[in-house]
Amino acid sequence: MLGALGALSVLATAVACLMSLVLLLAVAQHLWLLRWTATRDRAFQLPLPKGSMGLPILGETLHWMVQGANFHSSRREKFGNVFKTHLLGKPVIRVTGAEYIRKIIMGEHSLVASQWPKSVRLLLGDTTLSNSVGDVHRHKRKLFSKVFSRTALENYLPQLQGAVARAVRSWRARPDEVNVYPECQALTFHVAVRVLLGLRPSEADMTRIGKAFQQFVANIFSLPFDVPFSGLRKGLQARAELHNYLETALREKLAARDRSESGEVDAMDYLIESAREQGISISIKELKEAAVELIFAAYSTTSSACTSLVLQLLLHELVLQKLRAELRAHAVPPLGCTCRPADMEIDREWKVRDERPEMCECGGARLSLEQLGKLSYLDCVVKEVLRLLPPVSGGYRTALQTFEIDGYQVPKGWSVLYSIRDTHDTAPQFARPERFEPERFADPLTTAPGDRYHYVPFGGGARSCMGRELARLILKLLGIELAGSCRLELASSKVPQLRTVPVVHPVDGLRVIFHGLDANHNELGVGV
Repeated sequence: MLGALGALSVLATAVACLMSLVLLLAVAQHLWLLRWTATRDRAFQLPLPKGSMGLPILGETLHWMVQGANFHSSRREKFGNVFKTHLLGKPVIRVTGAEYIRKIIMGEHSLVASQWPKSVRLLLGDTTLSNSVGDVHRHKRKLFSKVFSRTALENYLPQLQGAVARAVRSWRARPDEVNVYPECQALTFHVAVRVLLGLRPSEADMTRIGKAFQQFVANIFSLPFDVPFSGLRKGLQARAELHNYLETALREKLAARDRSESGEVDAMDYLIESAREQGISISIKELKEAAVELIFAAYSTTSSACTSLVLQLLLHELVLQKLRAELRAHAVPPLGCTCRPADMEIDREWKVRDERPEMCECGGARLSLEQLGKLSYLDCVVKEVLRLLPPVSGGYRTALQTFEIDGYQVPKGWSVLYSIRDTHDTAPQFARPERFEPERFADPLTTAPGDRYHYVPFGGGARSCMGRELARLILKLLGIELAGSCRLELASSKVPQLRTVPVVHPVDGLRVIFHGLDANHNELGVGV
């Protein structure tokens, strides 16, 4: 009897503790919601947008990381094109639609200012273009303008062609499957370090800093808590390793700069020259942070877009056939083909015109930006990849003052996240938005003058991505090489799902077998 009473007492105590915990959580949740309700600007009669602020402290960050694109689409369907949430330690208002995006982008420096989540600001650094505002940002954009100018891109082009050709050739040479996303990351990391920064790390250093950069990118969107084992702490440790290497490498580069006779000009050269022209002295700290930002810009989003390009060409054979037809019509062979003599097969089998690309000794093309610009269908393919699968979901801003969107108030100090992917999916200009149809960008109705903010893969206005033409260039070169020299075969049993954080990428990396093609697009077999 006493034992039964003791058991009942223990059970009653446990139930009471559980009820107290539930009550405590309910109170905490209520106070959490009251906190954000209290931040509404009382001078504005408009309400806050609908939505959920999630759990205390965490908000909806975990839901966002797990659900990816479904997080935003599900809440947009429930709450509309403007809704509130709480991500990465900040209250956020998410906005979809060209009309609203235009207001945010054109309101830079007046309604809003760019402000990435705290983890991004800490990891990229306080002197970077991304984290600067106002006049500082305008001066930095002017400083970086030479890095991405047409002259600079023309100078980068031969090295870019070589890098893309070597990468795809190595994929074709493998008798088994290739994990595409990591390979595209390796390609764009090579482009960033060797072509843009002009550095020549040893193989061991390249492997070491490559791993550090992967850790840096994996943790760039983290909760803003610098505690042991946190994502932010891991990101800061990776940044320290990158900065240690870059400080040594950049000092050596600067010391050897005046003695160089290679004729190759890289982004660091353009940046330093631009600073000298403006009478600005750049510190090693600024160069290190600029270097990491350039790697991040060239590596993360471009590797995502390259993987998406491979995926879409794999799934759409007709698009590949049309690309090959355009390449034949303009006498553009693969970039670095070594399977035939320079002119023998091409004169007979390709439709050669007076303006065909210059041929290298192995039969590959030496293209110019002007020649690339004539490949209109290739341009449509790249645009459609960036429409259907934009690498990043949106752009972050902070409200400088309270303003109105869609009948709701955006309180001063709140973050504003404008949606790229959802805007592309809902834009009336894009019929059948779920389908991959490059031809839509050749349609006058799609390209007619109008609200250009229905298509914003690179953002817009004063904060538009400065590296957008470099990204498009790499995608076009990869498209030429894939269409001209490969047949693609999916190695997995089904098409992989896509994750969207930190950028769009397949959950399994996208496993593909690359079969080589000859000059006439006949299959050579695996490993050739």
